[in-house]
Amino acid sequence: MCLAIPTRIVAIEGERAIGEVGGVQREISIVMTPGVKVGDYVIVHAGFAIQVLNKTAAEETREIFEQMAQRVSELQNKAQRRR
Repeated sequence: MCLAIPTRIVAIEGERAIGEVGGVQREISIVMTPGVKVGDYVIVHAGFAIQVLNKTAAEETREIFEQMAQRVSELQNKAQRRR
């Protein structure tokens, strides 16, 4: 199973773009999402933007990922204290 992360487009040059997630930027291909523009949110899988998302859906999904990461961290800390 793979997770596709909502990514905000911050720059575009041809068929390549810079996407940002949580302050981390990386280059992605936008060949599969014609018409995407700076400020749009896309789902990225294996380095390719595969779908454009509306801002509300992207923010809700990112919030869920953040909650999951926080819970995993809490469980790891709890497990370490038991040792």
